[in-house]
Amino acid sequence: MQADIAIIGAGPAGLAAATRLAAQGIGRVAVIEREPQPGGIPRHCGHSPFGMREFHRILGGQAYAARLAAGARAAGATILCDTTAIALLPGPALELSGPGGVTRLSARAVLLATGTRESSRVQRMIGGQKPGGILTTGALQGIVHLNHQRPFLRPVVLGTEVVSFSALLTCRQAGIRPAAMIEPGPRVVARRGAGLLPRLLGVPLMLTTRITRIIGRDRVEAVAVEGPDGAHQIAADGVLLTGAFRSEAGLLAMAGLALDPLSTGPVIDSFGRLDQPGFFAAGNLLRPVETAGACWAEGLRAADAIAAHLAGALPGRAGALPLRIDGDAIRYALPQLILPAGPGRHDHIQLRVARPVVGELRLMQQDRVIARQRIDARPERRVTMPIPPGLGQGPLVLALEKRR
Repeated sequence: MQADIAIIGAGPAGLAAATRLAAQGIGRVAVIEREPQPGGIPRHCGHSPFGMREFHRILGGQAYAARLAAGARAAGATILCDTTAIALLPGPALELSGPGGVTRLSARAVLLATGTRESSRVQRMIGGQKPGGILTTGALQGIVHLNHQRPFLRPVVLGTEVVSFSALLTCRQAGIRPAAMIEPGPRVVARRGAGLLPRLLGVPLMLTTRITRIIGRDRVEAVAVEGPDGAHQIAADGVLLTGAFRSEAGLLAMAGLALDPLSTGPVIDSFGRLDQPGFFAAGNLLRPVETAGACWAEGLRAADAIAAHLAGALPGRAGALPLRIDGDAIRYALPQLILPAGPGRHDHIQLRVARPVVGELRLMQQDRVIARQRIDARPERRVTMPIPPGLGQGPLVLALEKRR
């Protein structure tokens, strides 16, 4: 099999890139999607709002996903569903597993838009037995909205990120009433008003509390927790693990492509290029986690960079300036390699903080502050900083000066 551009992942980023590239008539665009239908995470969501940035109207998740897919197909892209990329090969090329068996797809450029996933119980180091009824938000939404089933009735919800409250709404739609919402930190991670939702739904919100053990042989029977009032158990028939996202970067790791342990995604330059020629990345693979609309915009940017790459119009990576982080208050920052202006360039540094901070972001080069920006942020909040023009020589250092 051959294509001019191969895109792995039919979520908002992948479909946006496919639509723009196919509409430009550059050549055959093939989108690889492991699920039976395209659309990515929004296809599993039964709630709104989606689509304001893309279509200037409010859509539910499934309608939004269908519209993205229809747009890509109308532009001329081919979407191969039930097909999994199992290896990235030099060339660039892909090894695929699909209904017809294992095959190889050669391309002039490959865009990875494989997205993100929530951390598992093992990654969260939650002890206890291994009963059924332990799900992530993504799994719950698929069961409820795609399979029209109800996996439990009284789960404990772990986490208070934005997706955690989406999980509460999914539970409400399915007639599921969580026994409690647990947050290890002292405050809700999502914006302050989100903390009212559990109260409105009659779900106890327990802060500074952690799950120490899951109890049950065949099904979850209870959850052991420790909090301000000591250790106790909560009767429950399920555990819903929300948030704590990680990039779906397994393919890159197997191919030996450079990964950033801070973002959990690939190391990219200003044009989304990876460290193997012809490979690009966009969307929530880069960092967990952004909105569907933000990923859609990144897909368009990646399409512009890929079109410029195929035309030989991108600058080389040799002169890229590495971006380094000073201190532990900044959780991650990207792109990790900064290059001058060009088509499809990331013109802002994206970052997240590791804890609530108030102060000043400083971008330095050779011990000189070349840009500064006030910051008042909490973990999992989007923070961006424009990349100034006229960069000199030497690494860039991003630091946070706390307000005194």
